[in-house]
Amino acid sequence: MAASVVNAQEFGGNPPSIKWKQINTPAAKVIFPAGMDSAGMSVANIVQQMNGLIKPTIGNKQKQISIVLQNQTTIANAYVGLAPFRSEFFLTPEQNSFDIGSLPWQQQLAIHEFRHVQQYNNFNVGFSHFMRIIFGEGGQAFANDLSVPNWFFEGDAVFNETHVSEQGRGRLPYFYNGYRALWAANKDYSYMKLRNGSYRDYVPDHYPLGYMLVSYGRDKYGDDIWRKITHDAAGFYTGFYPFQNAVKKYTGTSFKAFTNLAFDHFKSQFADDLQNASTAKGAKMPKHFDADREYPAFVDDSTLIYMKSSYDHVPAFTIKTGNTERKLSTRSYSLDNYFDYHDGNIVYASYRPDLRWGYRDYSELMLLDVKTGQEHRITQKAKYFSPAFSADGKSIVAVQVGPSGKSDLHILNLDGKLLKTVPNQHKLFFTYPKFYGDNELLTAVRNPEGKMTLALINIATGEPKYLLPFTYKPIGFTALKGDTVYFTSTAGKQDRLFALMINTNIFFELLPTGDDVSIGSYQPALSDHKMAWVGFTADGYSITQADKKDLKWVDATDVYTNTKLPLLGISAIGKDSSAAILGGIADKPLPVSNYSKAHGLFNFHSLIPNISDPNYSFAITGENVLNTFQSEISFNYNSNEGYKEFGFEGVYGALFPYLSAGADYTLDRRGFTKGNFVYWNETQLHAGLEVPLVLSQGKNFTGLTFGSDLYFNSTNFQQPYVTQFADKRYTYLNNYISFSNQTQRAKKNIYAPFAQSISLNYKTAVAGTNATQFLASGNFYFPGLVTNHSFVINLAHQQKSKDNVISYSNDFPFSKGYTAENLDVMNKIGLAYHFPIAYPDGGFGNLFYLLRLRGALFFDYTHAKEDNLLINGKNFNQNFRSAGGTLYFDTKFFNQNSISFGIRYSRLLDEDIFGGTGRNRIELVLPVTFF
Repeated sequence: MAASVVNAQEFGGNPPSIKWKQINTPAAKVIFPAGMDSAGMSVANIVQQMNGLIKPTIGNKQKQISIVLQNQTTIANAYVGLAPFRSEFFLTPEQNSFDIGSLPWQQQLAIHEFRHVQQYNNFNVGFSHFMRIIFGEGGQAFANDLSVPNWFFEGDAVFNETHVSEQGRGRLPYFYNGYRALWAANKDYSYMKLRNGSYRDYVPDHYPLGYMLVSYGRDKYGDDIWRKITHDAAGFYTGFYPFQNAVKKYTGTSFKAFTNLAFDHFKSQFADDLQNASTAKGAKMPKHFDADREYPAFVDDSTLIYMKSSYDHVPAFTIKTGNTERKLSTRSYSLDNYFDYHDGNIVYASYRPDLRWGYRDYSELMLLDVKTGQEHRITQKAKYFSPAFSADGKSIVAVQVGPSGKSDLHILNLDGKLLKTVPNQHKLFFTYPKFYGDNELLTAVRNPEGKMTLALINIATGEPKYLLPFTYKPIGFTALKGDTVYFTSTAGKQDRLFALMINTNIFFELLPTGDDVSIGSYQPALSDHKMAWVGFTADGYSITQADKKDLKWVDATDVYTNTKLPLLGISAIGKDSSAAILGGIADKPLPVSNYSKAHGLFNFHSLIPNISDPNYSFAITGENVLNTFQSEISFNYNSNEGYKEFGFEGVYGALFPYLSAGADYTLDRRGFTKGNFVYWNETQLHAGLEVPLVLSQGKNFTGLTFGSDLYFNSTNFQQPYVTQFADKRYTYLNNYISFSNQTQRAKKNIYAPFAQSISLNYKTAVAGTNATQFLASGNFYFPGLVTNHSFVINLAHQQKSKDNVISYSNDFPFSKGYTAENLDVMNKIGLAYHFPIAYPDGGFGNLFYLLRLRGALFFDYTHAKEDNLLINGKNFNQNFRSAGGTLYFDTKFFNQNSISFGIRYSRLLDEDIFGGTGRNRIELVLPVTFF
């Protein structure tokens, strides 16, 4: 859901042991692992019946899509993508029900993601259709990106999920927290800044922006307003600014005025936020984003531990006494910031990918000693969430979500040994459990309908005792103190703090006093005399503390008499026959059959141009639905050597090693011998094995890839060189190892503070010639003198045999500014210092937006030797030194596409023997992929 319309797939991500099934309907082919029939049936029925019942408010074109259900990952996400046209649902829901809601996860994904399918099917018009004809599905995707903003894709899908269900994010106060906080702080950012984001200031993502604009448009101009607008925009029928012009055409008002009216509508819905902010006393707000401080835990009345994360620094456990903050330990990489504290120990869930399979990952429990800062993993290859200590600190309860989607409560000791699996006969989904005495657990639960309540779960039998009525109002962030449970629940347009006295069933809302100007109240924590909670502000999540005696306990018995979530003045929701149809969709039996892994292997979908200097290429690319086979027909021009290459490549990734094979024909390969250039053409056939391993865990992201390719090469010399050199046919091995490792990187870090990237490549002939070539290169990253600065060292060594003419392709990172040649022995050291210059947060015309301006100073030293290359009667032995700087622009084009490019100045300190004149060189650095 966080990346619904971008490619999020993993090549060869599932082990070959998974057997695939399918349900084939006209609207969608639902593909799922054997044993997931219930989830597959649910998705297929929702898509099929919803497709027939919902009014075609985006158009009535239909093309079947393949939807793949992935059940091995811990990440709650889904996407629909073109190039190729497919969707994937990642079936493990998150714990936070305020964020996306509490509907059964496969239902939530189906009603949101299938709207994207309808969008893509109906945006294949006009110029977008022309681009599809020329460039395939990637061409349509590119044209749609230029013409229809990403906020519309997501806003329209959120409207759909809100309209067809009794929940949906359009009804959840949490969904609007970002904009509510900006408005309360009088931060009225420009439309371009809201679209493109910032490195300095908090900017909400495009989901709430999209929903507000889409829902306001539906409400004021009718259900078919966006069908008309997007049809004309995707077709580029309204000129250079297709979307803005189409809005003006069909609403009669300018796009700027339209957005302002939509914002004004929702501001009026949250007028209390502005009132609270204006009446607060002494609230001092930072100028820019400060930091998120989340999940407070009391050590004692005067000391808090919490998670702190900022744009400059990665998340870390932080302790605060009085006004003094101190970092305890950097947190290992995790999917959320939740943790629990007890008597000097912290437990939390850390994300770890599988060694080989990209669709399989784990959420493992980590135990951190606050005094020493040492942590260790106590579970392996598990999917645990929201762990919490028992009262004596000797046990841990955690939610475990298996591949089947079943939620269980596991009780473990501090070594991670499983002591008890609590029965779950009622098919509940558990969130934020806590120990309540020795025999029960207190937890927020979702039932199979997606409604929520608080429940006491008997540890021995699993039988629940429900403490509140089931409703679609989210509940979570539970905390226990004695016999009172504190928690957050949605009430009207706010997420509020409540307290329930379990023994007496007396229910209170907690109204804090003071100058709390944050939005919402979450993650309560209790000490003997104090209470802390978290609210959202424009400058990050903030923690508020209050003495318990200063809190107002207001009777809240009537809170659950109104079970409806707010519509926020959008009457277009619920006014036609398709409103809330999700609850009425029948779970009809549909035929299930096997899905062949060999189905549609050669699925060519796009013609993709690519610029990655020194290579300029375009390729016809193919990829099957399961993403186990990728194929490519390509043309590439290499500016280093000037050659032109035509090729075919196929890679099969469903086994532990990748299997690859291909053929290439290259024109105008070039070498330099005895003071002259020599040209030839090459034909190559190759096949190989590659093993990609992910070794990431804890605080580091680590990868290791190694492999070997066998090449057959036929070399034919061009005129007039055929009289000097004989054509050759030879076979060689291309052996390689690459290793990368980096620490976590904060948003404003140009590079990770510590990182290494090392590659080794050895090419050796096995028949027909004696040519060899060895290349070792590495980049090593270190912190600079100031936060967000980076110092980078590049080392490289290449050595090849003294073959008369034939040389392998040249990937040596030659000194910047020089014309590169492939010589016998080359050694290089490069030094670079990267630093931010400015964060303009500005652009023009909705065409170009500059997020960050950064610079790099460099010095490169390459020493090269060549025995067969005579200069002034001597064998070649030369230095190539250069120094200079690069000015980088981190930008977004058309409010959507992130592109970083640079302008580099190089001062050559030695002669450029192989080409070019003068010592001053200016180059454009363009690492750009268009589609």
